[in-house]
Amino acid sequence: MSRIGNRKLTLADGVTATVEGNKITVKGSKGELSYNFSNLIEVKVEDGAVTTTQKKETKEANVMQGTTNSLIKNMIDGVSKGFEKGLEAVGVGYRFAVSGKKITINAGYSNPVEVAVPDDITVELVNNTEILIKGIDKQKVSEFAANVRKVRMPEPYKGKGIRYKGEHIRRKEGKKAAK
Repeated sequence: MSRIGNRKLTLADGVTATVEGNKITVKGSKGELSYNFSNLIEVKVEDGAVTTTQKKETKEANVMQGTTNSLIKNMIDGVSKGFEKGLEAVGVGYRFAVSGKKITINAGYSNPVEVAVPDDITVELVNNTEILIKGIDKQKVSEFAANVRKVRMPEPYKGKGIRYKGEHIRRKEGKKAAK
């Protein structure tokens, strides 16, 4: 049996969850999220708590129970608190500029790179080398942060590039000078 799938998820204040068939909808102060779960899983909302159970004990149902429970937990956290990811640009001349729904990134290329921001995500400019990506859907926030990071991945020799806030880059030693 899945231990994560068996946990009881308590709904935060101001958060409501409704189940219709194989679809759960979670509403909160920040917005609304919905998820279509597997036929192998049964989701119940009782007394301000959400539980997931397997309809039939199989390996696939066991896997899906834990996955469904984790996704519902992320939905509850998203509509109540929201998610955020920080990115920082490290390198001479590396910087961000946010204008409306567009991020302009100067990352050592001959021309600046422009990235369009999705509708349900907000980007905050902390300073010209740091941005904060916020939203209610954890998957979308993380995916967009990864796409921005891909513009210039951190390299292991000098550590230059776009990295997550607080990310540690393993550094390599450069070439040894010839004797």
